[in-house]
Amino acid sequence: MKNLLILVLSICTILPANAGIITGGIEYNTNSAREELNRTEPVKIPEDLLYANIKDKNRDENLSNLLKGKTELIDRTLAYFSDRSYGVIYKKDTAHVWYYNNRGELTHAEVKNSLKYPYKTYKYSKDNRLVNMSLRISKNETYIFNPDGKLIARWLGKYCYDENNNIVMSRKILE
Repeated sequence: MKNLLILVLSICTILPANAGIITGGIEYNTNSAREELNRTEPVKIPEDLLYANIKDKNRDENLSNLLKGKTELIDRTLAYFSDRSYGVIYKKDTAHVWYYNNRGELTHAEVKNSLKYPYKTYKYSKDNRLVNMSLRISKNETYIFNPDGKLIARWLGKYCYDENNNIVMSRKILE
């Protein structure tokens, strides 16, 4: 036991003071994010669930709350985008996200393969065609690819960047 303690202390004194701490986190770049997404088949959205959400039944209330900056409601969470579209996640079903235009018409639906980071999402058009897939690394970082694996965009914080690192959209993140 004494020898083990001496060995540990010796190693600690040899390491430089600025030696990094290994945390076990995974860092992604465009290629590794693409590879991770290609390891599994896309999760599908059941047709009946898609068509049950074809119109936002709470459109007026949702838009009113978004205009007031209120995104957390009793039964749902809202997000507003700079292109005037918005998203709804119902707390009874957090694996799905419903995207609507400002008229409350479904434009896209998204399904998550998990609720823990990092997780994959698959976004479908209202006619249930795969539009894109993404690797959500954290609340602030997401890589988005088309079905062929070409990078569409990367969200980093409140900005969305294209493949040339140009800002193409923004969002308001409320804490």
